[in-house]
Amino acid sequence: MTSAARHSLIEDTQGIAFGVCMAAVGTHVLTHMGFVAGQTVGIAALVSYGTSLPFPLVYFAISLPFLWLGWRRMGAAFALKTFISVASLSLLTALLPRWLEIERIDPAFAAILFGALFGIAALAVVRHGGSFGGVSILWLWLQDRTGFQAGYAQLLFDAGLFAVSALFLDWEVVGWSFLGAVVFNLFLAVNHRRDRYIAT
Repeated sequence: MTSAARHSLIEDTQGIAFGVCMAAVGTHVLTHMGFVAGQTVGIAALVSYGTSLPFPLVYFAISLPFLWLGWRRMGAAFALKTFISVASLSLLTALLPRWLEIERIDPAFAAILFGALFGIAALAVVRHGGSFGGVSILWLWLQDRTGFQAGYAQLLFDAGLFAVSALFLDWEVVGWSFLGAVVFNLFLAVNHRRDRYIAT
């Protein structure tokens, strides 16, 4: 069995950096299209759209309270790596529009792309002992304690989140957003297995 604890500092650094970069590109696609996502990113997107507050600031603020749970349930190393991941993603998401401009992207491809990028990003960070914070910490803790796949738990939560989103956003936008969330959660459910990597 391979464990996050066996990774060296250099391996953790490059793995988390890769995950943050992929998540930032996925977030850039998501906010450009006006989509929502599941979990903390989805909540932050809804709040940002509704209040005109910057997405990176909202995401960072929502994620912070869950760091305490991460510290209590999964240890200081997990909490520290999660804080680094969340802070780095917030910063890079704020900077990325200056470096990458999107003129046009088909909504179906955008949904699949951001779902896949989020999946790759989450898997990279989780396999190196961290997470992107927020409610995903609850699902990782649940998986490690019960064996119930984090991706499936997130899918159930996202169904409720998208039901709420449908009250405020265009149905077509919600539909494409949900497709992206399904891609993300299925990617994570298939690839993040308890017998391979365990966040402790």
